[in-house]
Amino acid sequence: MKNIGFNQASSIIHRLLEDVRHQYEKIVLVGFSVGATIAWLCSEEELVDGIVGYYGSRIRDYVSLSPQCPALLFFPQSEASFDVSELVETLRDKTNVEVHQLEGKHGFSNPYSPAYHKQSAVAAFHKMMCFIQKCRGESNRS
Repeated sequence: MKNIGFNQASSIIHRLLEDVRHQYEKIVLVGFSVGATIAWLCSEEELVDGIVGYYGSRIRDYVSLSPQCPALLFFPQSEASFDVSELVETLRDKTNVEVHQLEGKHGFSNPYSPAYHKQSAVAAFHKMMCFIQKCRGESNRS
């Protein structure tokens, strides 16, 4: 955060998206933790067709942002540094935002983390895949 920061990191991704946008029909960014916050910052541009963010705790610093594409966000039940439920409620009121608070801690979808929570990981993965299909214009297949 001190050396690069979220704004510079999202600028780097923005430039990359500008370079590759013409090569793809649809682009959906998926980010975890810091990557989720960067994806959130990129959602304000029209370079992506959707974003998925897992446990982007610093999204709380950018709640005034209005996504221009569909955004799917996953948060754990709790975080040590802030009230997750409060953030989730704030985000639920936004247009283009679908947010879920799942059982477990930060890292619940990482099978190599001590915070891994299989039920939440499976549920989040299923929701993410349906979301990506929707962003691609495909029907949801269950």
